[in-house]
Amino acid sequence: MGTEVRFISADDHVIEHPEVWSQRLSKQKWGGRIPHLERQADGSDCWLIDGVKHRLLGNGSAGAMMADRGSQPRVWSAIPQTAWAPAQRLKMLDAAGIDYSVLYPTIAGIAGETFGAIRDPELELDCVRAYNDWLIEEWVTCSDRFIPQCIIPLGPIDATVAEIKRAVNRGHKGVIMPPVPRHLRDLPHINDGYYDPVWRTCEELAVPLCFHAGGSPELQMPAYEGFSPAVAAAFDAVARPASAVPIVSNLIVSRVLERFPNLNVVFADTSLGWISFALEATDYEFDQFGVSGQIPYELKPSEAFRRQCYAVGWYDQANLRRACEYPGVANILWAARLPMANSSWPNSLSDCEARLQGLPEYTRAQVLWRNAAALYKVE
Repeated sequence: MGTEVRFISADDHVIEHPEVWSQRLSKQKWGGRIPHLERQADGSDCWLIDGVKHRLLGNGSAGAMMADRGSQPRVWSAIPQTAWAPAQRLKMLDAAGIDYSVLYPTIAGIAGETFGAIRDPELELDCVRAYNDWLIEEWVTCSDRFIPQCIIPLGPIDATVAEIKRAVNRGHKGVIMPPVPRHLRDLPHINDGYYDPVWRTCEELAVPLCFHAGGSPELQMPAYEGFSPAVAAAFDAVARPASAVPIVSNLIVSRVLERFPNLNVVFADTSLGWISFALEATDYEFDQFGVSGQIPYELKPSEAFRRQCYAVGWYDQANLRRACEYPGVANILWAARLPMANSSWPNSLSDCEARLQGLPEYTRAQVLWRNAAALYKVE
C-alpha cells in the first residue's frame, strides 16, 4: 500500500449474478433448489432459493447506480452492470476517489441471513461456498482493491469453522455473520458456548467478525407496505442503524470480548450516532444494577468496545465529531456504501472530506483509511 491511499470504503456491496450458483452447484443434486431467477406473472423477476421466493433486490440496494435513486428495478436486466460486474465497479471506484472497497453480499443476505435460513445444512453449505469462491475468483482476481469477506454456514458448527478456515486460506479478510442466528432457524442463542469455536477461529486467524445492521430484520420496525420504494428505502436506512444497539450491548454483556480479547468486531451500516448512547447507557446500567459486583467483568463495556470494536459511518458529521471523542477515533471506519441508494456516490471522497473538515489531518487519515488498512491488513 502506497502513500497515495486516501480512502478505504469499509462497507460496500456486491450484487450477486445468477451464475454464482447456477454454475457452481450441481444441477443433478439440487435441481430447482439452486438459487435462480424466476419471471413472475406480473413480468417482474424474483429469486427462488430452495423453493422460497425472495425479492429481486432489497429496498435501495442498487439505487446509486440507477438513473433515479428512488426507483426499484423489477427485472435483472434493469440492474446496471456496475452493481454486479467487478471491472465496471472499478471504474466507479476510480471516479469516486475510492482506493479499496470492503465487500458485503446482497442476494445471500446482507449478513448471509438468506442462506442461514435454509434448513438443509448441505445445501446451505454449497450456497455459501459458491458465494465465497465467486468473490475470490471474479472480484479479487479482477483487482486486489476489492477486499473480500466470507459468509458462513450456521451449522453444524464444525462446518462453520471449516468454511471460515477454507475461505480465509483462499484470501478472505473478514467473516460476516448474522447477529441473531436463532431468528433464522432452531439454533442456540449467540451467547451460547456453541459459538465459541467461531470466535476462537476468527481470533486465531486475525480476521474481523462483521455484523451488518439489518441482518436480523426482527430487530427493526418494518417499512409500511404503502410506502413508495423511495420512502421505504429511506425509512429502512434510518431504522437499520438502531438495531446495532442491542447487538453491541449483548456482545459486551456476554463476555465474548473478554474471553476472546484479540477478536475484532465490525458493526457495519450502523452510522456513528448510536455508539455514545449504547456505551454510556451500558456503563451506567452496569453500575446501577451492581452487575460488576455479581460477575467479574475485567473491563467496563465502553472499554471493551474501545479495545476491540469498530463502527462504520458514511453520512455522519455531528455524530462523527462526538464519536472521535467517545469512544475514540481508533474505533471508526468510513464507507461510500456502493451501490446503495444512500451512497455518497458519485463524489464519495470529496463528500467525506467535507464532513471531516476541521478535524486534524491524522484523525482524518485514521477515519478514511488507516484504521481499515490495519484491520484488513491492506499492504
